[in-house]
Amino acid sequence: SRPGGGGSPLAHALSTAARTGINAQKSGDVGKVVVCCIGDGRANVPLDVSLGNAPPAESGAKPDRAALKEELLNTAKQLAALPGFSLLMLDTENKFVSTGLAKEIADAAQGKYFKLPKTTEAAIAELTTGAIGQLKTS
Repeated sequence: SRPGGGGSPLAHALSTAARTGINAQKSGDVGKVVVCCIGDGRANVPLDVSLGNAPPAESGAKPDRAALKEELLNTAKQLAALPGFSLLMLDTENKFVSTGLAKEIADAAQGKYFKLPKTTEAAIAELTTGAIGQLKTS
């Protein structure tokens, strides 16, 4: 299993992936970009904080979950609007506490969603290889 917990600036991660992909497309290095996001979909760091435009929340303060979700889904929608981009969302969320956020992210980005039953390196590699193959043919 993989380590987890801590800060999850998912909107920042998707935004950075988009910028990296756009730069690779502009340079002619790639035509299509596949962004692979492995996680449960739960963000807990606002984009303005992860970009350094706002101070982190005070210790013990809870972030506004609704605002974080809205920000993340809006970022995913922006990814969907980019030509030649696809999102591959691998959901690591435990079935007992499923929120469905990873699926919502994939839907907002018009990407592919897969439930990752085990978060071992081999399981991630196998699922990712198969999913990227599907994206190439769609």
